Amino acid sequence: MSTRKPAEPLGVAEIRPTVDAHASTVVVAQVFCAFTENACRFQLSENDATVLDGDCEFVAFVDVKEASSLGRDNDTTEVIDLSDDEGVQGNPPFAIGRGVPTSTCYRPHHGSRDDRPVPTKCGVWAGRRYYRHMTAESPTKVLVAVAWPYAQGPLHLGHIAGAYLPPDIFARYRRSIGDDVLMVSGSDVHGTPITVKADELGLSPQDIVGKYHPEFLTYWEDLAIEFDLFTTTGTDTHRRVVQAFFMKLLENGYLYTDTDEQYFDEQEGRFLPDRYVEGTCPNCGYGDARGDQCDNCGKTLDPVDLIDPRSKFSGTTPVLRSTEHYYWKLSAFNDQMLAWLESREGWRPHVLNFAVGMVTEGLHDRAFTRDLEWGVPLPVDDLGPGKSIYVWWEAVMGYLSAPQEWAEKQGKPDAWRDWWENPDAESYYFVGKDNIPFHAIYWPALIMGHGGLNLPTDVPANQYVTFGGRKASKSMGVGRPLSWYLDRFEPDALRYAIAQSLPETNDTDLDDDEIARRVNEELVATWGNLVNRVVSMTGRYFDGVVPTPHDLSAEDDAALASRLRSLADVGSLINDVKLRAGIARAMQSAQDANIYLNDTAPWKTAKTDMARTGTTLWVALQLIASTAVALSPYLPITSRAVLEALGAVGDEPIIPWEAPTVAADTTLSSLPPLFAKVELDPEE
Repeated sequence: MSTRKPAEPLGVAEIRPTVDAHASTVVVAQVFCAFTENACRFQLSENDATVLDGDCEFVAFVDVKEASSLGRDNDTTEVIDLSDDEGVQGNPPFAIGRGVPTSTCYRPHHGSRDDRPVPTKCGVWAGRRYYRHMTAESPTKVLVAVAWPYAQGPLHLGHIAGAYLPPDIFARYRRSIGDDVLMVSGSDVHGTPITVKADELGLSPQDIVGKYHPEFLTYWEDLAIEFDLFTTTGTDTHRRVVQAFFMKLLENGYLYTDTDEQYFDEQEGRFLPDRYVEGTCPNCGYGDARGDQCDNCGKTLDPVDLIDPRSKFSGTTPVLRSTEHYYWKLSAFNDQMLAWLESREGWRPHVLNFAVGMVTEGLHDRAFTRDLEWGVPLPVDDLGPGKSIYVWWEAVMGYLSAPQEWAEKQGKPDAWRDWWENPDAESYYFVGKDNIPFHAIYWPALIMGHGGLNLPTDVPANQYVTFGGRKASKSMGVGRPLSWYLDRFEPDALRYAIAQSLPETNDTDLDDDEIARRVNEELVATWGNLVNRVVSMTGRYFDGVVPTPHDLSAEDDAALASRLRSLADVGSLINDVKLRAGIARAMQSAQDANIYLNDTAPWKTAKTDMARTGTTLWVALQLIASTAVALSPYLPITSRAVLEALGAVGDEPIIPWEAPTVAADTTLSSLPPLFAKVELDPEE
């Protein structure tokens, strides 16, 4: 084995435990030697380690109980030293675990499957991979709850950027590290925008739903957005769950009846649901605020709050008339909600600040029913006919009914409880900024009132996507329909451009030229070109067969170690729902690989040193494989195509979050260019 220059010190980072706090302490560790590509596997338990196979030697093991004070209850850590016959001798132990005082710590990432850089004094190792020993109980149950779109019109790019691409990226990553993810959503078929649309067209609400719900399903297929279930609020399961939820709140004393004045359209002869009343927002002065919320400032409203109200039906000024409804004692949750919000860690500042500010101002009781027959009917008849459960409360209950419907379809009707009643489960709610009150305040308060269900782990709500400075809105016709982009951009290319512009902390303005520029100048030029160059040179110089590496240089070692750091960094960013930073970090890996390739210039060494050329291309193929994994939550279609062409992944449905080895002597499959350059018609 050649003499190697020791890697640069990696330093000590805050390290998260490899073994999940709620998982089994049994871990399978797999270690790969960079030069010989030998592998060995260990099974680690609390105070022992057993070599399962391979030719590496286990040197030392420190009882994981020594790490019992690492921050969270039940945190565990393993401290081991692994080497082979030609490894560096006398190394201090490798360490995994927050606060372990050693210079050989790996940089971490969250999850049950970790790839970490080589420790300072262990230059012969390309990396090691830890796998949680998976059992039916050990994977973390992760509920990915996605905003329910109104089935009353086509979606636009703002919807995808704001609420639908982010959860797919997050869910794909959590699946790849071994977690048990349930991603659900559906069409909101009872929202008043649907009845408004039906009235405008002279159709029934069900006619509108029947047109747009199937259209939504084609969007998800075209964009490779994978729901475990995308249903509707019109199912029997949803009705049953909502009515049971109502009865639970009534039983717990959080619902009461009262008579109040609501707007009535005398010309139409009907009470007006909140969204049928429009007027000027008392908070910001916006002239087209709705009776439930102002789209301009996000303020939650009651129709009587509006200045100069008008009926959306007739345009006339409605009058107030008495009507009896059920009301929800939201005010009873003020202190509990404030304490819960103030205990949240890692939430986006704009989400937490908005929610805390709203609760600090004081929560007020809200109507829980409405005068409308299109909806979920009350399970009690003491108010008479024509009443339904208010759609805002009924729609968010879809996050509870959809998992139950999914479980029924699996033939395991109680399986949903693993995500809703298991205290170790996690739940993430992906919504737009205008939905913060309903998911960070109202839905948690409803859960508190019901009891026995998990509160949200996080509500990573996005800001708005704007077009020409105006918020994208299908009801107002701002922003092109999604179908326009799907006709002109490849799915992964569109996913890439959106992911690079996600409005995570600020409103993001999108235009078609910028989307095309990102695809052409970044995706095609940096990533697509890298893959094409390396695969083409492997075909030209080695007949498409992966060469065997010889005498890895310090530059090679650094490149191989960097791919592990990158994968760890991207995983950590996605886990923290910093998706925009995650794709930027993944693309930096592609750029680093291009720099490595340019510095080593295999097209030049091919004239004089084929061994060196083969080693360079072998390293480059490893970099491409790991970058494809890092990009796989963002670009699932082309990432799998790359990994399959390199022989780095099989037919398993989930791409593992690990840096795969592209083995020498593998014959590469044909791989056409990943992306085509985009040319938009300036006249469109």
